[in-house]
Amino acid sequence: MRIVFAGTPAVALPALDAIAASRHDLVAVVTRPDAPAGRGRQLQRSPVGAWADERGIEVLTPQRPREPEFLDRLREIAPDCVPVVAYGALVPPVALEIPRHGWVNLHFSLLPAWRGAAPVQHAITHGDELTGASVFQLEEGLDTGPVFGTLTEPVKPSDTAGDLLDRLARSGAGLLVNVLDGIEAGALEPVPQPHEGVTLAPKVTVEDAAVRWGDPAFAVDRRIRGCTPAPGAWTTFRGERVKLGPVTPAAGGPALSPGELLVERGRVLVGTATDPVALGEVRAAGKKPMAADSWARGVRPAAGERFGVDGAA
Repeated sequence: MRIVFAGTPAVALPALDAIAASRHDLVAVVTRPDAPAGRGRQLQRSPVGAWADERGIEVLTPQRPREPEFLDRLREIAPDCVPVVAYGALVPPVALEIPRHGWVNLHFSLLPAWRGAAPVQHAITHGDELTGASVFQLEEGLDTGPVFGTLTEPVKPSDTAGDLLDRLARSGAGLLVNVLDGIEAGALEPVPQPHEGVTLAPKVTVEDAAVRWGDPAFAVDRRIRGCTPAPGAWTTFRGERVKLGPVTPAAGGPALSPGELLVERGRVLVGTATDPVALGEVRAAGKKPMAADSWARGVRPAAGERFGVDGAA
């Protein structure tokens, strides 16, 4: 099939690699426009756009995929199908109707669970033990289209959102190519999503990433891992924000009030509603990340001193 691929961030690249190595003909990509990045705020191509530039593949960058110029060019290219991975813009019906087989989206959850922008982050934060990926027919609703195929992936006890997303991006790339093969062969019929089990996964904000020390240790651990690497979990110490890497629940540790710090030999504990957690990496404002015990040697928390509770200063 003639393929136009729609995607923007690096998580879409495994799917691009898989499609490029498949029997299908990748003729163009659609990606978000160049955006300011880095300290100099220079305009930078998206990872998907840069991938296509390196290979001499046409790159389409509409501000909105309803622009007449974009729609006209897509009609000229006449793709059979547009696979999508994390494109980042709503696709209007007029664009969905152009390819013969429509647009098919690789989404990193077992739909109808975690429809929305941040399925992996929400799966970890909410304590899911099993997640996966789905390829579905894109339609006007938010991740509501019928499903061509799925795969499952266990959530490991140490997984961050970044770890899990990397695995799903690789395994999901194979699933997406298998679906394209099945569509071409006329061997796949998408199945409507059930009405039960719908959950939503909106974008995780910086405010959402504030650690709630009044939660149980399990929930504190999950929130921090679910916000790693982005937007980055944080708390406050002496009135300033401190970013935190993944922690380790310390079952049977000393009784500490929520947010209370205790420096022991080789580790730094923080109280929660249940057991304490041992800090991993700490990044104070304007500083590089450092091991928790190194951070504690520098700031020397006083007895009973606490991190901000529930993200409060």
